[in-house]
This record gives sequence, structure tokens and C-alpha cells, in this order.
Amino acid sequence: MADKKKPKKSAVKKTKKKSAVKSKIKTKAKTTEKAISGYAAGSVDSVISVEDVNRQAKAIAEDIPIERLEKLADGEAFISIENLTAGYGKMEILHNLNLRVGRKQSLCLIGPNGAGKSTILHAIFGFNTIFSGKIFIGEGANRRDITNLSPSEKLSQSGIAYILQDKSVFPGMTVEENLWMGGFLKDKPAEAKKVAEEVFDKYPRLAARRKHLAKVLSGGERRLLEISRALVMNPEVLLVDEPSIGLEPRFIDMVFEILHDLQHKEGKTIIMVEQNAKKSLEFADLGYVLVSGEVAIAGTGDELLANPKVGQLFLGG
Repeated sequence: MADKKKPKKSAVKKTKKKSAVKSKIKTKAKTTEKAISGYAAGSVDSVISVEDVNRQAKAIAEDIPIERLEKLADGEAFISIENLTAGYGKMEILHNLNLRVGRKQSLCLIGPNGAGKSTILHAIFGFNTIFSGKIFIGEGANRRDITNLSPSEKLSQSGIAYILQDKSVFPGMTVEENLWMGGFLKDKPAEAKKVAEEVFDKYPRLAARRKHLAKVLSGGERRLLEISRALVMNPEVLLVDEPSIGLEPRFIDMVFEILHDLQHKEGKTIIMVEQNAKKSLEFADLGYVLVSGEVAIAGTGDELLANPKVGQLFLGG
């Protein structure tokens, strides 16, 4: 029998090189797994699945009486959600949920994916199906039921603005035209243009790009434009969905500084959903942990930051 041909040296080298590369990739993957972020922010020694987070969060859920929520809202709430069950189509996501936020306060909603955080914002603004419960805005004699108002009615009549996640600008329009679109519900176009000029006075970064198409803006500039566009209607309440998504750290800081000024200098009430739990709790007056469409934990932002159980699940220990 003829001897089998020996592989060429070049083939042997390629095989060794491939093995070395594969070994390197495996080693890197193991290293990455150890350094992987915990849920939303921080680092932990192992990866936690959404199912594990849900299970562990349910285990630390507290009984939260309405009186506790009202106390956190400094007594009389400006935004109230009472026994709300809501979702999409026939699917229920929120279950008998209660929420209270005082005027000029900020509330951050944290929790695993699918917990119902954005669904709360959608329910307040009128983007989904409400099966039961009520949503109110205002205090004392000015308190009114806004449960069944349309999004345009909530913006124009109740002063509630929704700042969507990234990529909600009109890329083919200029920065200026995008701002004008924010005032589409105003009686006269001139009113929107007047407010747009006030926005440019406030944010020179946008003013310098007023004639540029929105699609050429940086991620941070687009986020600034999205926030500014919502301000054209001069809302009292800002619903902010993932303000830091897709942004570099320097722009994340800029966005949170803008939101801080809007709350503390202009008196806006802010309800926010944010995956960066640590950053958002440092910013917010109040924090709710949501699990499976229910409020599992509620407290001040500082209380949640100091809660070791919340830290383990959402802040990287």
C-alpha cells in the first residue's frame, strides 16, 4: 500500500495558526464573560438571565401601601395612576399598578426587559390599551382624569410630552424644521417658530446647526434635538424613554445635565425609563423597580442606590 502523502508545511502552519486563533478567541470569550456587565450597569462575576432577574426581583418585592407612594410624592401627587391594568391588543402587561409623582419631581423606572417600564409611559400618553384603572394629572380642584384622552389631547390640553427613544428625528429635515414640527399642535405656525428661537437661544449647539439636516448630527446632538422639540409645546410633564441609549459617555452626561436643568430650573415633572439604573437613580428623586407589570420596590433614588438587593440585581453589586 502506498504511503499517504504528508501535508505540506504551509498547510501545517495554517492549521496551527487556526488552532491558535480559536484558542485565543475562547480565552477572550471567557475573560469577557467574567467581566460582563450585570443587568443594566456595573459588573458581576456571572451572567444573569432575564428569567433569573425576574425570579430574584420577585423574591425581594415589598408590600407597598398607597400611603407610602403618596408620602414619596410629598403628599399630593401631580401625576397619579390608580389600579391600572394596561397592555397591547388583548395582552395585559401592567396589573393593578399604582404610581404617584409630585409636581417638579423626577421618577425613574427600572427593571428587567419586559417588566412594563415603557408600557407605563405609553399608558400615560395614550399609546396602548387600558383595560381598567385611571390616570390623573393635577392637584386639588385642578385634578382631572386623562385616562382616555388621545396623545394629541394629552400634549395640547394636559401638557404631557413624550420623548421617544433614539432615531425619532426627521432626518431629511433641518434642525430648525424639526423644531417647528414640535409645535404642530399650536394654533399658528408663527408661535412654533417663536418658541424655536427661544430653544436656539438656550442651546447654542443647536443654533449653530439650525440649517443642517438632522441626519448629519452626532448622537448627542440628535438627542438634544429630540428633547428640544418636545419643549416647543411648553409641557409640564416629560415622559423620557431611554435618554442615554446609543450615546457615548460624554453625551450621556450632557443629556442628564439638560434633564436636571429642566426639572430644577424650569419646574418640569419627569418620568423616565432608563437601562443605566445607577445613572438614573443618581439623577431621580424617586425610583420604582418593576417586575412582571407590578411595582416590586419603591423609594427615593438614594434609598434604591443604597439597597443591597437592588444593587445586586441592577447596579452590578
